[in-house]
Formats: sequence, structure tokens, C-alpha cells
Amino acid sequence: QVQVVESGGGLVQAGGSLRHSCAVSGSTSVINSMGWYRQAPGKQRELVASISSRGFTNYADSMKGRFTISRDNAKNTVYLQMNSLKPEDTAVYYCKVTIIRYDYWGQGTQVTVSS
Repeated sequence: QVQVVESGGGLVQAGGSLRHSCAVSGSTSVINSMGWYRQAPGKQRELVASISSRGFTNYADSMKGRFTISRDNAKNTVYLQMNSLKPEDTAVYYCKVTIIRYDYWGQGTQVTVSS
């Protein structure tokens, strides 16, 4: 069984920073891509950032320069550092990992950015 457990999130004022962590345990034979998505009320889930097993990163345009994704393969953990947060970043943030060809999702954590 694969478990994907997120931590982080919370309430922050505009311009502030938050850091998410996502730890994967269980049958983690080959973790390929790891990434973060978010879903705001009334909107579809969207990609925030992803990172391949070799460290190649991909960001949504609105997050470039503000968010940084990283991973620690020894700990099976992916991180998301979010800086210069804006009220429009308010959403539930989800971690997704791909093991071989299967996707596993975290439980989601709320991020609220006040103006």
C-alpha cells in the first residue's frame, strides 16, 4: 500500500511564504514524477509544479519565480516552497506521485492567503 501524506499549508497574509511537504511510504519501488496541484472553490484542479525523478521541473506560468519544487529521493519526499503569496493562491493543494504508471494523491491541505 502506498501512502501519500502532506503537511504544511495554513493561513498567511499576502506577500508571505509557506512550505508544503509530501512524504511517500509503502510500496515505493520506483517513484517517477512528483508534483503539486491545487483546486480553488468552483475551479478545476490545476498543475502547480512537477519534478521528475532526475530533477527536471515544470511550473505553471503563474507560479514561476514565486514557487519552488524540490525533492529528496532518499526520503521519498517532495517539497513546495511558496513565496510572494497572493489571495488568488488560496486553494486546496494536493500532492501527486507517480509510481511506475500509477498516480497516488495526498489528502490535500488548505492554503488561505488574506489580503
